[in-house]
Amino acid sequence: MKALYDVPAPAKLNLFLHVVGKRPDGYHLLQSLFVLIDWADTLHFDRRDDGALHRHDRGDALPADDLCLRAARALQQASGCGFGADIHIEKRLPSGAGMGGGSSDAASTLLALNRLWGLNWSRQRLLPIALQLGADVPFFVGGRNAFVEGIGEVLTPLDVPELRLAVVKPAASIGTKEIFSSPLLQRSESVAIVAGFPAANGRRSEDSPATDFPSDEANSSGERKGSICRDHQMQEILVQQLYEGWGRNDLQPPAEAASREVSTALEWLQTRYENSRMTGSGSAVFAIVRPSRIATQTAVQNAAQEKDTVTGLESNLKATPEGEFQELPDGWVGRMCRSLSVHPLRGWAED
Repeated sequence: MKALYDVPAPAKLNLFLHVVGKRPDGYHLLQSLFVLIDWADTLHFDRRDDGALHRHDRGDALPADDLCLRAARALQQASGCGFGADIHIEKRLPSGAGMGGGSSDAASTLLALNRLWGLNWSRQRLLPIALQLGADVPFFVGGRNAFVEGIGEVLTPLDVPELRLAVVKPAASIGTKEIFSSPLLQRSESVAIVAGFPAANGRRSEDSPATDFPSDEANSSGERKGSICRDHQMQEILVQQLYEGWGRNDLQPPAEAASREVSTALEWLQTRYENSRMTGSGSAVFAIVRPSRIATQTAVQNAAQEKDTVTGLESNLKATPEGEFQELPDGWVGRMCRSLSVHPLRGWAED
């Protein structure tokens, strides 16, 4: 195999993100629900026989030693492989969004080069390398929606019904360090987890202990063997609870304090879809779109444009056939997305 083209690297959204503690080394402990979406970067790989690794940016220049190159180098060193690669990146995901774009690129690089170089390593063998690159990278290598714990490295695969999601990234980007060091950052009480998420998954009532999740032992890379929320009715209950405002993103208050644009985007989506939340450490925000709202949106698009009374922005948020939103403020990007049940490259490594 000489090349692999059109390799997707999808983004993720945090449907909720609760900060539940802090480790002695300063890292915050999280509980979150990561969901893959169909907004993605595209990568192309050409094998080199000289062992060299080069990245070529098809768009805005990326940092000189980004996660893709670090992923390629880590796999090369761990495997002792003599091949190299030319890595071409078409960035479609916004940076500084909290959507895991860089981590997803790194994961797709590991999966693609594992195939291109003929290594055929299992997923379990790739996951420790992924974890060395960053806490979000194992999620994308794992390839399934997941309940996430620890600093992001402990994964419990989770079935989530397909969602329509309106995603908007304002121009502002906020440093993760700034968010986690903010005095506005508060921890979620463990009861908030129990009162909503496990109940929605058909486990126990609100007085259940916070640790009442599947007791499967995590493997060496943190991915649990079990899966929860397989029952379709329970999945729908979970989505309904999220739509009605259960849970939150504990990083959102400091992000809103740091950037008025985050608040404006949240208010805009709240007005249109009756829910809104920030993903990750921001600044991208999203709304879960009910099917009834999609029909309403179509009717609105055929009507005269009106100003949103909350934000002053155009309320007629049109989307192109590709799903990209039009009529956004300068520097903003957004699109209508669907959640993915599995990563497009899930079959590229054996479990």
